[in-house]
Formats: sequence, structure tokens, C-alpha cells
Amino acid sequence: MARTQQAQRLVMLDPIIILIALAGGLASRALGLPALIGYLAAGFVLHETNIEGGELLQGLANLGVTLLLFTIGLKLSPAELLKPKVWGTTIIHMASMQLFFMGVLWLAGQLMPGLGLAMNETLIIAFALTFSSTVFVIQVMQERGEMSSRHANLAIGILVIQDLAAVLFLSATKGTIPHVEALGLILLWPLRGVVTRLMERAGHGELFTLFGLGLALGGAALFDYAGLKGDLGALAIGALLAGTQKSKELYRNLMNFKDLFLVGFFLTIGLDGWPEEEALLLALVLGVLAVFKVTLYFPLMTWLHTTPRTALLSASMMGNYSEFGLVVVAVAATTGWIGSEWASAVSLAIATSFVLSSPLSNRAHQLYRRYHKFWLRFESARVIEQKPDTDGAKIIVLGMGNIGTGAYDAIAEEHGYGVLGVDLNERKLSQHSRMHRRVVTADASDPDFWHGVQLDQVELVLLALTHHEENMLVGSLLKDLGYAGRMAAVVRFAEEGRELEQHGFSAFNLYAQAGAGFADHAVEQLKNQDN
Repeated sequence: MARTQQAQRLVMLDPIIILIALAGGLASRALGLPALIGYLAAGFVLHETNIEGGELLQGLANLGVTLLLFTIGLKLSPAELLKPKVWGTTIIHMASMQLFFMGVLWLAGQLMPGLGLAMNETLIIAFALTFSSTVFVIQVMQERGEMSSRHANLAIGILVIQDLAAVLFLSATKGTIPHVEALGLILLWPLRGVVTRLMERAGHGELFTLFGLGLALGGAALFDYAGLKGDLGALAIGALLAGTQKSKELYRNLMNFKDLFLVGFFLTIGLDGWPEEEALLLALVLGVLAVFKVTLYFPLMTWLHTTPRTALLSASMMGNYSEFGLVVVAVAATTGWIGSEWASAVSLAIATSFVLSSPLSNRAHQLYRRYHKFWLRFESARVIEQKPDTDGAKIIVLGMGNIGTGAYDAIAEEHGYGVLGVDLNERKLSQHSRMHRRVVTADASDPDFWHGVQLDQVELVLLALTHHEENMLVGSLLKDLGYAGRMAAVVRFAEEGRELEQHGFSAFNLYAQAGAGFADHAVEQLKNQDN
């Protein structure tokens, strides 16, 4: 009876814990930091009040990790990961950081014998610190509207390989020999087409999202049944669907769910309490040392033939530790490989690294522009810059998706060769070239591209990029470079249009003005019918 009452008390406390986590997240966001720092802080605060989480919180934590791996699988792109600048940078950087942090931890053990660091603990903690944060990078890129940029693609590619290394470690923690049924998992590949068709039949609403949740949890349960780590199953099912249009939509639908459920994970770490005094000092030192990751990322990327701007912007976002490293430490603690107190120490190091990493990542564009000539010194001699041919361009369309292509075709009927389309998607641009459209591969947010454009001859720039933030970023860049011509941008919401117009842009509301166009089309059809 007493146990039942205690369980009911813990379940009743879970909503209170979540509300406190919300307050922590809002406070962290108000300070310009990632919300997950607030979640970690909320966990520590709750620990001080002797509040414990119940089964609901633990369930959310487990589900968050499963969805994290599933969404990583959905983003796997073998072609991108096989580029030397992606896998080469990742492997060399992780190996170097492993040795570096093992040295730091060994030195800490000599200076503070009370830490009691064994060799296996040193190896695992150092391994956990080699990762950079996927959540941090994606949040920064989304807020800036740079998710489709070259530096975002490079950073995410590196992070995916790091996450795969963590998944292999998590699989090893299963500690059991796979069952003979594991051989049957090979049959999952022929089922890819069937699952994809079912996804298409699920539509776009709540049934589609529920289908994705079922795939993630079902994959985890299937691998558990076969004697393998369940989280590896979530990753494998996600990777099986990667590359399809529906997988991209599913990734967008599940991102918020994944982030929501991971709140439970971060809270459970904080609820475990503060590290001991010596471990607390070590955690703060490790948090500061995360900045050294940037100093290695940048030269590695340029050495492997990445342009200095892309290398700087990518590296500046990854001078931190990863929530996935926290997963590694937490799982290792549950298996008894390391002491449970190290989970709270690593969480504090992660929070410290985020606090220090945010200002650097926010100033990366400014640092590149101010010290442009300095960064170019690191450019690899083997980098062959394909300067796009922009001569004679009077109208430039940024973003050659459906909207940009329609605008290009309409304007090209009158202006012909004077219209230029710009996009980063090389596969998309090859299709445009076959259709005899004049297009170039370039990052619209790259000042190096605009330095090669005769801006005084450009009369109009059409911003048909994916995100409002991206349109604002490019528009501000053009103004800084002295562009005095007209700019028009596509928006989806009225507040976006007002913000653009305040900055001197002409805004086209896709939904509102498309309705007017649809009405004109319908009236024209009625006239034709009457005739």
C-alpha cells in the first residue's frame, strides 16, 4: 500500500517537474542560450528540493533517446558522408580529442587524487567528450535560416558520423550475444518499398506522424527481440527510409517530438544531483576546454580542401560537447563501467561549453568579414574555386525550387539571358541546365559569391529561399555590400511581410496572393465556358 501511494505521488509530481523545466527553458532562451541548458539547470534545482521523477519522466527520457537515433537515421546521406572532408575531419578530430581529453583527465587525476579515475572511466569519459552537439548546431542553423547552407551540411555530416560512433558504443553496452533471429533482420531491406508506400498512404497529418513513431518504437523492439541494442534498431529503420521525400517530411514532423521527449532525459541527469567538489571543478575546466575543438576543426577542414568561410562557420558551431556524449556516459553508468556521479559532471561540462560556444557561433559571420584576408591564407592549394559566370545578370533569382523556377520562367520570357538562378542543390541545378535555364551553384549567404557579381548592374533580386530568416540574412548582406537595387521576397505569414517591408523589401505573401491568382484563374475559366 505504501509503495502504491509513493508511486502515485511520483506520477503527480511529473507535471510539476515538466512545468519547472519549461520555466528553465524559457529563461535559458531569454539569455540567448539553448533551451536544453535550462532543462539541465531545472534538474539540478529539483534535486536540491528533493523532488524525484516518476515513471512518466523516465519513459519520456527513453523515448527521447530512441527518437533521437531514428531522426539521425532519416538524415543519413551516404554520398555526403563519404566525402573526405566529412569523414576525414571526423575521424582525425575524434582521435585527436580522445588523446587530448585522456591527457587532461590523467593530469586531473594526478592533481586531484580524490577523483579516483580508473583507466576504463578515463577512456569512456574522454570518448564522450569528443562529440559536438547536434541539437546545438541544428538550433543555431534553424534560427539563422541557414539549414541549407554549405557550412550547415558539412557540420551536420560530421555530427552524423560522430553519432554513428556513439551508436556503436551503445550497441556494445547490450552485453549479450545476438540471437539467431538477428540474421532475419537482413530481410528489412526488401521491405523498404512496402514501408515507403505505406508512408505515402498515411498522408500528411497525425496518422503520418503516428506511423513514424510506430516505426521508431517498432524498430527498437525488433532489435531488442533479436538480442541487439534497441536504439540501434531505431537508427537502422530510420536509415532504411533515408533519401525519400517522405523521410524528409517525417523528419520535420518528429523533430519537435524528439526535442520534447529529450527534455525528460536532460531532467533525469540533473535530478541525479551535483558532482562532488573535485569533479565539479573538473567539469568547469572541461567546459572551457571545449573551445579548443574549434582550433582543430578549422585547420582540418581547410587541409581537406574546404573553403575557409565554410570551415570557419562550421567549426564555430562545434566548439561544445554533445547531448549524445551525455547519453554515452549515462548508459555506461547503468552498466557499471563508470560511476554514476560522472553523468552530472559531464552534464555540467556540456552546459558550460554551450555558454561559451554561443557567442563565438553568433559572431562567426562578422569575424569572417572583418578578417577576410587572414582566413584566405588557410585555403588549400588544391581547392579549385569554380567562379560562377554572373556576367550580364540583371535579375537574380535566389532559390530555384518550385516558386523560384516559376518566377524565373516568367521573367526569362522578357529578359532572357539577363536572368540568373542561384541554388546550392547541384542535382536540382543539373535538371535546370537541361531545361536551358541559366543557373549557377552558390551559397546566397556567402559574401565571396557576391564579390564576383557586378551588383551595380543588377536591377532586381528575388528571394525565394526556404526560410524567412534566410531571406532576411541574405537581404541584410546585400545591403551591407552596397546593393542599391530592388529586392522582393516570398513570405508565408503577414508578420514576415511586415518585417521585410520595414527593411525596404517588397514582400509577396504566398498564401494571400496565390488565392487572388486562383480566383483570376477560375473567372477566366468561366469566361471560356460562356464563350
